[in-house]
Amino acid sequence: MDESAFRDWSLKAAQWGADYRASLRDRPVRSQVAPGDIARQIAASPPDRGEDMETIFADFEKIVMPGMTHWQHPRFFAYFPANAAPVSVVAEYLVSAMAAQCMLWQTSPAATELETKVLDWLRQAIGLSDSFAGVIQDSASSATLSAVLVMRERALAWKGNAAGLAANRQLRVYASNQVHTSIDRAVWVSGIGEDNLVRVPISGAMRGMDVDALQKAIVADREAGFLPAGIIACAGGTSTGACDDIAAIAEVGNKYNLYLHVDAAWAGAAMICEEFRYIWNGIELADSIVFNPHKWLGAQFDCSAHFIRSPEDLVRTLAVQPEYLKTHGRDGIINYSEWTVPLGRRFRSLKIWFLLRHHGLDGLKTMIRNHVRWAQKLARRLAAEADFELVTEPILSLFSFRHLGGEMADSHNIALVNAINDDGRIYLTQTRVDGRIAIRFQAGQFDMTEADADTAYDVIVEMARRLSA
Repeated sequence: MDESAFRDWSLKAAQWGADYRASLRDRPVRSQVAPGDIARQIAASPPDRGEDMETIFADFEKIVMPGMTHWQHPRFFAYFPANAAPVSVVAEYLVSAMAAQCMLWQTSPAATELETKVLDWLRQAIGLSDSFAGVIQDSASSATLSAVLVMRERALAWKGNAAGLAANRQLRVYASNQVHTSIDRAVWVSGIGEDNLVRVPISGAMRGMDVDALQKAIVADREAGFLPAGIIACAGGTSTGACDDIAAIAEVGNKYNLYLHVDAAWAGAAMICEEFRYIWNGIELADSIVFNPHKWLGAQFDCSAHFIRSPEDLVRTLAVQPEYLKTHGRDGIINYSEWTVPLGRRFRSLKIWFLLRHHGLDGLKTMIRNHVRWAQKLARRLAAEADFELVTEPILSLFSFRHLGGEMADSHNIALVNAINDDGRIYLTQTRVDGRIAIRFQAGQFDMTEADADTAYDVIVEMARRLSA
């Protein structure tokens, strides 16, 4: 592709993107294709000769687009959002065009120094003290893995990387069953093992970890010869928004010298609103925290903010410095590749900079407050219907509900979710609460309006009554 063609197709792609975003309300939220529909239309072997862009782009629209679920649709109420505010998309155009590998300060000083500044902006925005430093990870999974590796090394007196786990006592990590599955993976990948992830029972309306049970588990493990290493708490769990009592958990952790990591991947964005910070009281006592600006805040995926009280411990755990990665003659610089598992790093800070400058904290706070208010209104409306029940009360903009289905309630509610998603106007998912199926609703898409929440009510009730009939 020559310079002229690159210019033309770049403009066409940008125009297509703008037209696509404008058309989202007219599309079904979830892809309506059947398994294999897309693969059958793709050649079995790669082409020997290059093809013209008109043909490729036409196939993109014909083959690929019907198989896309539209995460930027304003009625995407499934999972958690993966928002891409338009200003963030524009920043990503620029990042893609430059295609810089920002692993070291010297490989793009602006990327490193902008990351330092915008992470400090985010720290201030969510009310953390300046005892925390931040780094951008690709996802909360990577941030959690980094935290687990640090807690492993700290518990092993920094000998794990060198001697391996076999040379040391068996480690234990503590979490409730409400944490994200990325915690399981982190425990696997770190070598600690699933059998050593101790599931602490939950209690209370917030479905948080039972602190007394946590302490008893730690004491029992110590007496049995295990080596407790750390605790992973959640603020806004994926299933129902569970929130641990971080202050109480931190007190237990400090008593036994355990590392405390807090997963606030979704809910952390709402901490820019002072009135919602009650869900993570005690956060200053954590050793590390993760939240995803690429969820509720509007930064295009991938972009995860990882805050650490002791960056030195993180670097001590992860940094490898061969001669070809050293920056000579420059003192006091940060190489963020030493703060992450991957060596390669994209220029992720640019989209945060664009986003915060364009919308300001006031604009983002208004969006989040609206989402919370609209979700709580929807929960009240469903609870007022005789054939619906709330399973879990709203935590921020997330709640779960069930349509009453007698002895077949689980299969009935699965059928209801499928009917809603096949209809296409909204997109929901299911979960299990205390062993029974419930339907999740979360408000969080960047362009959502109150009318979209009202549409959700209409669709849910209509499909439930149709199914029952």
